[in-house]
Amino acid sequence: MNGKKFYITTAIAYTSRVPHIGNTYEAVLADAIARFRRSQGCDVYFLTGTDEHGQKIQDQAREEGQTPQQHVDAIAGEIRRIWDFMNVSYDQFIRTTDPKHMATVQKIFKKLYDQGDIYKGSYEGYYCKPCESFFTETQVKDGCCPDCGAKVERASEEAYFFRMSKYAPALEQYILDHPDFIQPESRKNEMLNNFIRPGLQDLCVSRTSFDWGIPVSFDERHVVYVWIDALSNYITALGYDPDGASGELFNHYWPADVHLIGKDILRFHTIYWPIMLMALGVELPHQVFGHPWMLFGEDKMSKSKGNVVYAEQVVKLFGVDATRYYMLREMPFASDGSFTYEQILTRYNGDLANILGNLVSRTHAMTLKYFGGTVPAPGEAAELDAELRAAAEHARDAAVEDMETLHVADALDDIWTLLRRTNKYIDETMPWALAKSEENRPRLASVIYNLIEAIRVAASLLEPFLPETASRIRAQYNLPAEPIETLVWGGLVPGTVLGEASALFARIDEKALAEQVSLTAPKTEPAKAEPAKSEPAKTEKAPEKAPAPEGVAQIGIEDFAKVSLRTAKVTACEPVPKAKKLLKLTLDDGADGRTVVSGIAPWYRPEDLVGHTVIIVANLKPAVLRGVESQGMILAADAGENDVRVIFADGIPAGSEIH
Repeated sequence: MNGKKFYITTAIAYTSRVPHIGNTYEAVLADAIARFRRSQGCDVYFLTGTDEHGQKIQDQAREEGQTPQQHVDAIAGEIRRIWDFMNVSYDQFIRTTDPKHMATVQKIFKKLYDQGDIYKGSYEGYYCKPCESFFTETQVKDGCCPDCGAKVERASEEAYFFRMSKYAPALEQYILDHPDFIQPESRKNEMLNNFIRPGLQDLCVSRTSFDWGIPVSFDERHVVYVWIDALSNYITALGYDPDGASGELFNHYWPADVHLIGKDILRFHTIYWPIMLMALGVELPHQVFGHPWMLFGEDKMSKSKGNVVYAEQVVKLFGVDATRYYMLREMPFASDGSFTYEQILTRYNGDLANILGNLVSRTHAMTLKYFGGTVPAPGEAAELDAELRAAAEHARDAAVEDMETLHVADALDDIWTLLRRTNKYIDETMPWALAKSEENRPRLASVIYNLIEAIRVAASLLEPFLPETASRIRAQYNLPAEPIETLVWGGLVPGTVLGEASALFARIDEKALAEQVSLTAPKTEPAKAEPAKSEPAKTEKAPEKAPAPEGVAQIGIEDFAKVSLRTAKVTACEPVPKAKKLLKLTLDDGADGRTVVSGIAPWYRPEDLVGHTVIIVANLKPAVLRGVESQGMILAADAGENDVRVIFADGIPAGSEIH
């Protein structure tokens, strides 16, 4: 795949307001895909930008006492600043007020008019200002827009129209012949059955009721309406010329490999846009992906509801990479995702601070302690090593497959499966026990080497999603940047001297966060903020820590004798419904068996526990937790600020008493 071109675009953001986190998600998603393709060795071109014309913007500027150009200059600058703030690695940021874009749009309009695809007529119907769309009387529902629900206005004016119906049969056949053109699959069926097959109406492509737009070159009473203006950016940005003198970028990168857009504008990109290209004689894009929305809890974000969240507000609490991670991990392929502060806290403390951050920190500390901070050459091998290598290779192959089909959340799950397996490898090999005997040093060397090697693979896989974090991991282990294209197990060089350790993600206290969120609850658009660091910001006043106890109360042997500690083997394990921290463990305790509920879900998956032997408090009074009776308690240790570890007693028969 080395050197293969890959052209990806986002929808251009409308400059009526500052984008919220759901709008920002699209730019971050496109960035992850672009970075992934670069890591595969592709020749990537990533386009984003702003849509800056229309009646809505003209009216807003008038209300603000500004010219439309002043208004869009300010908002476009904010959008670009936010994209940069979120580490979006675009190659070009186009604005539809760019003179080259405007001149090319005028030439496109004239070409379509000259060949008879655009004609002058008049329009009578209903107009929705937020959607900038016209509707017939039968389409309007109770005086409201069928798309957004806003009140519509009766409109009648002279306009130019584009002959959509002329190309409808060709478009339907193209969609049928190219099954991957519209993704996800459900959206393809929606376009065919709800819009194309019932019959396409000709499209209004000019307006006379406002003047903030690109003038029609041969009839300056009219301005080019949004469809031809905004949609054309994908080719004008590359230097397309309808007269046949297109630039080098267009000839090299077109057609687009992926148009990444929100599902609400799918119709415009899979019907209007491809028909325009057909009329121009230009090849159609390979794929249009209509991603789902990010909701606030269960609701669509709305300023009127007071539930709009802005990316910068989240970054102040969690950092850039953690915010990127949450966006990408919580958005399914075909259904809407959800944002809540509780959910992102769970992801942050569980996935980032514990599973990833603690693995990187522990491994670095063990390498420093046992080998003086130098990567050892592997010595004695074991079957567990082959299992870890297989897990790393599977994560690499699965992540590549998922990214190539735009299943981004699944690709992150592939990587975290590797990270969990690596943490489990530590439990299985117990390096601290190996370090007690010099004769085990060759085995210890292999264990440490394999841990760093798994981290090296994970860092390369993480690069597209969490670029700052991947860079910091490499700095701690003195690893070179390595593309996915050449990523193979065994590339770690023995003798490499580690860099300085640094915490990737400091665990966040739930109560302290609640104080922060209550102070920064999103109600209005944020003012400009200073760029945040990747680490979470501290509260203005850190919560006071309780004084450390000087000791604990002493007990007699008779008190200890009251506690029955026994071993039990985990035969089954599952999450407790509607309880993110609880796991239900079914145990063989050497007698009748029992069920125990434990709050270790942030640190262990069910499959990580099945087959292990644990230690339980066997005579603890039963308690009902979330509807499940817990008949005891398993023992676990606080192994650090960001870590909880179950105490395993593997190899000891179930039911054995602990004295």
